[in-house]
Amino acid sequence: MVLNKKLLVLSLIVALGAGFAGGVFFERSNGVESNPIKILINKDLGQPDYADFSLFWDTWNSLHNKYVERNALDTQKLIYGAIEGMVNSIGDPYTVFFEPPESKKFQEEISGSFGGVGIEIGKRQNVLTVIAPIKDTPAYKAGLKAGDKILRIDDKPTADLSIEEAVNLIRGKRGTPVILTISSNGADTKEVEIIRDTIKIPTITWEMLESPPTGGGKKVAYLRLFTFNQNIDSEFQKSAQEILNSGAERLVLDLRNNPGGLLDSAVNIAGWFLDKNQIVTVEAFSDSSKNEFKSNGNGSLKMYPTVILINGGSASASEIVAGALHDNRGIRLVGEKTFGKGSVQELEKFKDGSSLKVTVAKWLTPNGISISDTGIEPDVKVEIPKEDPPPSNRADGEEKEESEFELGVPGKDPQLDKALELLK
Repeated sequence: MVLNKKLLVLSLIVALGAGFAGGVFFERSNGVESNPIKILINKDLGQPDYADFSLFWDTWNSLHNKYVERNALDTQKLIYGAIEGMVNSIGDPYTVFFEPPESKKFQEEISGSFGGVGIEIGKRQNVLTVIAPIKDTPAYKAGLKAGDKILRIDDKPTADLSIEEAVNLIRGKRGTPVILTISSNGADTKEVEIIRDTIKIPTITWEMLESPPTGGGKKVAYLRLFTFNQNIDSEFQKSAQEILNSGAERLVLDLRNNPGGLLDSAVNIAGWFLDKNQIVTVEAFSDSSKNEFKSNGNGSLKMYPTVILINGGSASASEIVAGALHDNRGIRLVGEKTFGKGSVQELEKFKDGSSLKVTVAKWLTPNGISISDTGIEPDVKVEIPKEDPPPSNRADGEEKEESEFELGVPGKDPQLDKALELLK
């Protein structure tokens, strides 16, 4: 994946290189010497004239004059540590400084070089949280769900970990285990062992349903998008043509548990449902300047009455598409509030191999709603079933019903059932 492509993500997909770690990436380079620093130079270069930097140098000099093992002090590590501390003090989990080894790993993640368990993770109220499990991956099969809190990775507590540090711990060689300590819906914690694997991310599926599903209703194309990756544009075009030739009369667009991906693809797909030159999303910067992204598609699918499904695993590009179709066309959103990942990151690379991923803007819906600040609320709220109570909480002899909930299956998926009801 090319770094100067615009990307949207909620956090990192812990998968085979699908390392969505923020929003839109731009590349820059700054002049930093590539050789390790032995003597500190350029102390005054680039300092803002209004900043009193004396405390830093007082601390620096005290360390070098008084630390018991002064000869063991590594000047380069001290510099990197100071920069990392400065960046972390902002409190934005998507603004991160990478030392050269971590910077290389991060860029390998984006280009597709590692295996994992198949989840995307982010920070919610400063707690490491599953944004979405990827269908048919080890994490999905192990039962992880959007909104699950990850409290430990093997023996490492996650409270003070950055997203990138957590990803490095979860990621690993194919066939090796990782143990995640999970808290779901405020319930007691549990340990889940997952065997890492090479992750193949599905893109699109669609099938014909009826509204209502009991028969005799309208034909409904049920189109599910799993991610906005490099293949989404061509696969969406193929599926859209099949739907147009299928005799479908209604459409359900399922964006649940879709963690996002390429911004360009989000704009392109929204264009299938909109007229040309309608605003899909707005990039808002700190200086109040804005950059509008407008539809340029053929609008071929706008003739179908449509309902969109969203939940807490819908993030980034998914939120942009949902917001664009809702604000421009009044398409109803069914399900639960989205995750709320709508920020833009710029990747600035330095000559010594380090880099800075910094949040530079936020995404707004066409009506000006900040995706990062509030997420997107459904028009019709339908909660997914909570986890089954433990056996001790069941009445004597009470048996668990088989397949009480199954995503995407009419009659077992109340959010999909509500969408079909609205389309009848």
